[in-house]
Amino acid sequence: MMSFRRFWPLTRGDRRWLIVVLLCAILAALAETVTVLLFAELTDTALQQGDVSAFWKPAGQWLAVAVAGAVVGYLGSSLAVWTAERFVLRLRARVFGHIQTLPPHFFQRNRRGDLVERLTGDVEAIEALVVSGIVGTASALFGTIFYAGAALMLRWDLALATFVMVPLLLIVTGRFAGPLRAVSRRGRAADGAITAVVEETLVNVVMTQAYNRQQDEEKRLADKARTRLRTAVKAVRLTEFYEQFVEVLETICVLTIIGLGAWEISAGRMSLGELLAFAAFIGYLYPPIRSLGQLGLTATAATAGAERLLEILDSRPSVTDPASSVPEPPRSRALGEVEACHVFFRYPNGAEPVLRDLSFTASPGELLVITGPSGAGKSTLAALLLRFYDPDSGSIRLDGVSVDRLPLTHLRRNITLLPQDTLVLHDTIEENIGCGRPDASHHDVVEAARAADADAFIRALPDGYDTVISTGTPRLSGGQLQRIAIARAMLRDAPVLLLDEPTTGLDRLVAQRILTPLRRLARGRTTIVITHDLALAADADRVLVLDEGRLVESGTHTQLLGNSGLYATLFERRTQQHDGTGHRSAEPSGVHWS
Repeated sequence: MMSFRRFWPLTRGDRRWLIVVLLCAILAALAETVTVLLFAELTDTALQQGDVSAFWKPAGQWLAVAVAGAVVGYLGSSLAVWTAERFVLRLRARVFGHIQTLPPHFFQRNRRGDLVERLTGDVEAIEALVVSGIVGTASALFGTIFYAGAALMLRWDLALATFVMVPLLLIVTGRFAGPLRAVSRRGRAADGAITAVVEETLVNVVMTQAYNRQQDEEKRLADKARTRLRTAVKAVRLTEFYEQFVEVLETICVLTIIGLGAWEISAGRMSLGELLAFAAFIGYLYPPIRSLGQLGLTATAATAGAERLLEILDSRPSVTDPASSVPEPPRSRALGEVEACHVFFRYPNGAEPVLRDLSFTASPGELLVITGPSGAGKSTLAALLLRFYDPDSGSIRLDGVSVDRLPLTHLRRNITLLPQDTLVLHDTIEENIGCGRPDASHHDVVEAARAADADAFIRALPDGYDTVISTGTPRLSGGQLQRIAIARAMLRDAPVLLLDEPTTGLDRLVAQRILTPLRRLARGRTTIVITHDLALAADADRVLVLDEGRLVESGTHTQLLGNSGLYATLFERRTQQHDGTGHRSAEPSGVHWS
């Protein structure tokens, strides 16, 4: 019931159609009841007495009621499916929309394949609980009422004798519910694990092949599949045992009715038509009762999916739009002054602060390089600037306003991120460049590609800007994909540019080539470069050096080399790695911004 209450509000807008479906269910059950009574009349007046003239009237009525019931049943079933699919569409959209607001650590804690399974199989399981469950329950309930009422009307004493089986059915259903719920939850989890293994293997197929891990991946999938096999078989055994047990009870009940009916007919207290009608009503009565029990088991199984979806819906975003935010300025484009003021931050469930008392200012048009050893907190700063998280204390400000007082859409519209991993959509190159600004024309896309030094290689492709690409596409090199990402950033034209390790994974020549469009992109913007590559710091306006979350050095490249501090140590170590000597040069080897 808790799961039902949580998801029932999503039927708002379709409840009038659910009422129509329920009315159709009532009319269909009523039509079935009338046809059985007409069958009894036909048996007693036409068949038993051999009167052909008495056949036509009840036969015509029977046919008319059957056709009306068929039409009503068709309309009700079609409308029920339509309503159910609309509910699935709405629920999936809600879960998908919510999942996009969750912080990065949520996706680190949950496997992507399992999340995919929750958005597919678990969503459909909840539909079986909320929409199909209501329709099925109503159909079974009204059928039970009509058939039981008609049986009581024919022979109340025999009907009461057969109804003693109903409590036994309910008891059996209750005994099966608990074990089936546990098995269903394990089955849903196993489905998610299988999807996760397949997804991870496909994403890492190069590593799988290069390290000869094919058998290991097959074993991983087989282990998950065996778990799914065990749970599926156990669930089927439980459900099938329930159904067969109930069917035996129904058979006992029908045989009892026939025996009692034969006794009543021999005593002249019951006609053959009444006996057949009574047997038919009892025969019709038990399937709805069994359906009610089966729906209870279905709801129990669906609850397992509901619990898994509620784990997502109950996960709270790290940040939300403030209740009383600063009104968005008439100009949607910010000036671009970024400021960190005494920022302390620890990740959720983290043991130690990642940033400690960090303060700096980056002005419009300034190129700021942030560097330091691995784990110094550099990438965490990017997460705070984009407000994936809020600082534990201190503040991040844009144009003098704390970012937690700005609407998220306004904040992120004014900051363009080029992440370490080049992110592309499975779509055309034009759509990939234009996704940062949906209103961009083809001309705008081409101009951005030219500025990013990407137009030439794009036009050389067989389909040009209509070439479909995806992450890891073999058609383009890493440097070409990076230039497509730069074109996207240029088209977006935000005043603050955030580059996270822009040259990672690229050789020197490729890195040098992308720095020309990067420098063009950075011109006139507040540019913050987070990097280990100290070659990028040579002509920065300022370099910030972080260590264990603290700002330990600040200055130009030349000033920091003369201080013999951490920056000089990192630079010397990098120089030794590249030229194999201990000689320190005033300029780093490799790539340069200008």
